This record gives sequence, structure tokens and C-alpha cells, in this order.
Amino acid sequence: MKGLILTYMITICGSCAALINPFYGFLAYVTLALLRPDFMWAHSISGGRFSKIVAIVMLASWVMRGFGNWNLGRARVPVFLFIGYFLWCVLLAFMAPHQKEAWYYVEQMAKILLPFLVGITTCRTERHLKLLAWTIVLCTGYVCFEMNVYYFGGYNFLYLVGFGGVDNNSAAIGFVTGLGVAFFLFLSEDSWVKKAVIGACMAFILHAILFSFSRGAMLATGIGVTISFFITKKKQEHYVLFGIAALAVVLLAGPSVRERFLLTFMKDKRGQREASAQSRIDLWADCWTVFQRDPVFGCGPDHWPLLAHTFGWKKGKEAHSLWVQTATETGLPGIIMFSGFYLMCIWRSWRLLRQIPERAPPWFGHSCRITIAALCGFGVAAQFVSLEALEVPYYVALLGCGNLVLYERLRANGAIAPEDSDWRDEIQPSTPRDFGFDAAGPVILN
Repeated sequence: MKGLILTYMITICGSCAALINPFYGFLAYVTLALLRPDFMWAHSISGGRFSKIVAIVMLASWVMRGFGNWNLGRARVPVFLFIGYFLWCVLLAFMAPHQKEAWYYVEQMAKILLPFLVGITTCRTERHLKLLAWTIVLCTGYVCFEMNVYYFGGYNFLYLVGFGGVDNNSAAIGFVTGLGVAFFLFLSEDSWVKKAVIGACMAFILHAILFSFSRGAMLATGIGVTISFFITKKKQEHYVLFGIAALAVVLLAGPSVRERFLLTFMKDKRGQREASAQSRIDLWADCWTVFQRDPVFGCGPDHWPLLAHTFGWKKGKEAHSLWVQTATETGLPGIIMFSGFYLMCIWRSWRLLRQIPERAPPWFGHSCRITIAALCGFGVAAQFVSLEALEVPYYVALLGCGNLVLYERLRANGAIAPEDSDWRDEIQPSTPRDFGFDAAGPVILN
């Protein structure tokens, strides 16, 4: 019953808020996309069209407001790479031998692209970016809390069933991405109450990653933490925080988790890797064979699973690599635009991080770090799972693009003056200020 009530509240409040500002409708859409109420509370919710209702109101409000502000500045390239990838998939769908599967793929990407465009063109203030970050952390934290409840109740639901229609590996990669957002959001907040809430979410997320037994997600978590350590100018409390995180991993990871993770790098006496790891390498080799047949147009959107049985795999077998499968299905133009979307988000956030002056609002630096750490972790994990329709990384990329857009608008209008600074500076919070931008120029909202 609680799930049904919460879902109705999100739908109604999100639809009403979308009429006032499409960005608030976008936040409600993100909430429903991450919580997946039809899976989370399947016992009380069946066949609901809650996301569709919010999406219709959000898009209608967006259209009535002239499709938002397309002055995207430094975010123009990654945004148009995403649009280009979608249009390329539409073209490939017309040419695909299996129309049903190809157009289903296009439909799934449209459900991500359109809300993404609403979010990036209606994001106007630092407050909007923080609300998006909080939405990602709270929703991911709550999902992981429920998975922990199952786990401590004696049933590892995440490992055996998965979540939201995907298996344990795909779900865990979404959690890895959310963990990167949570860490730097924790550093950005002054209130100990807020830090406590984020800290609890981080604990639930980290433990869920471990008992998911997803080795790709575990590896990505380690790489994400390492990158976070590098891009943060560390003070004594930061060393303590990283130490606590390392200790938590050691304590939470039991013998079975450690043993399964180490199997990834081990070979038996015949020089063979563990069966699951070896099968991925064999899958990628077969995908390379298909890619060579047509490196420009690929085999068609969502078509590799239809070809897997011709190589001796079970029909419907995924390639277990987002990057390999995307290249196989959409060819060189597709993988260049798709991976370029994420890489440009990371690269431009990195460049902005090195240029941010000390007098700039602290959030800009934190948002850059969120984007870099979370998307790097996702990029590593996605090498081991096919999950092109997983929403979390797209929303994190939007967080990075929105940060680029807002900073560029404020700087162009003189609200932020350039000056030399250490790109790792941990800017000390001062009196909270919410910077925004409207038709008259930059504004301080409080």
C-alpha cells in the first residue's frame, strides 16, 4: 500500500509541478524511472502508466514554453552527439532486417533522450542541479535499502532476481553510478543531517554492490574511488573518509564476495579463465566477427541477440558489453557518437574543473567531480554488461552537461570572473547562495 500511495503522490505532484516548470516534471520522471514502482511494489501496482502520464505533461509544458533554452555553450557537443546517435539509430531501424526489435530499441532510447532534452534546456539554477543529484542519490539509496532488507531477511533478491527487469550485474552498475554521485554530494553539503542521510544511502548502495556478486561493478567501484581520491584536494578529514570507505569495503565483503571477485583474474592449470569471464571474451570475439561484416552500419539496433545462436550461444544472448554490443549493432558512427557523448561529458567537466576560479560557487567543482567519478565508474562496469537503456548514467551526464551550461552562462554575463586556481581546490562553503540565469542575465536567488 505504501508503494501505491507514494507512486500516486509522485505522479500527481510531478504532473502539477511540470505545468509550472518542466524541470520539476523531469525530476518526477527521473524518480519513477529509478524507483521502478511496477517492479518495486509489483504486489500492489500492476499495469500503471505513471511515467507516461508525467512524461506527457512534462513534454506538453516544455513545448508550450518554446522547447526551453538551447544556448548550451560547452555542453553543445555532448548533447548533439546524443541526438546524433538517436537519429543514426532511427536511420538504421529503417534498414534493419528485423523491424520490430529495431524500432523497440529506438523507442527505448526516445524515452531517455526526450526527458534528457527537457532537463538540459530547462535547467536554470544551481538549485536545479542539486535537486537532480539528490533525486539520484535518494532513489538509488532507497532501492538498495529494499535490497538490503531482502538480503538480511535471508533471500538475496538482487543476486537471484535482479531489479527493474534487469539482472544483478546491470542493476549493480546503476548502483555504482549512483555511488559516485552520493560521495561528492556528501562532500558538498554542510548540514550534518543531510550528510547523515547521504552517508546512509552510500552504505546501502555499497553493500548492495557487494552482495550483487557483480565483479564488473566491484571493479568499477574501486576505480571510481581511486579517481575520486585523485581529483579531490585532500585535507585530513578526507583521508579519514577514504579510510573509512576502505574499511567498510573490507568489513562488508565476506569470503564469498572476495573469492568471486578474485576469480576474474585467475586461470586454471590449462590456462583458462573462470567460465563466466571466459565466456565474455568468447562473446566479444564473435561480436568482432559480426562487426567486420559491416563496420559502418552494423547488424542493426538490438540485433546481436538475434544472431547469437548462429555462433552456438543461446538465442537472445547479450554481448555482455555495452561498448562491444553498440559497436556491433550500430557500426563505427554509432559507437563513436554513443561513447563520445560520455567521453565529452567527462573531458569537458575535467577541463572546467581545472579552470574554475576560487570565487565561483562551490557546487560547480563538486558537480564536475560527480560527473567524472560516476561516469568513469560506469564506463568500466559497462564493459562487462549490455545495458543501453539503463537510465542512471544518462542523468549523471545531464548533471555534468547542466553544470557546463550554467557555468558558461554565468561567466559570459560577468557573474564569474576567470582567475588562476588549483583545479583540485576544495572550495570552502560560505553563506549559501543559489546562482541562476534568466532573460535579464545572472541572478542570485537567495
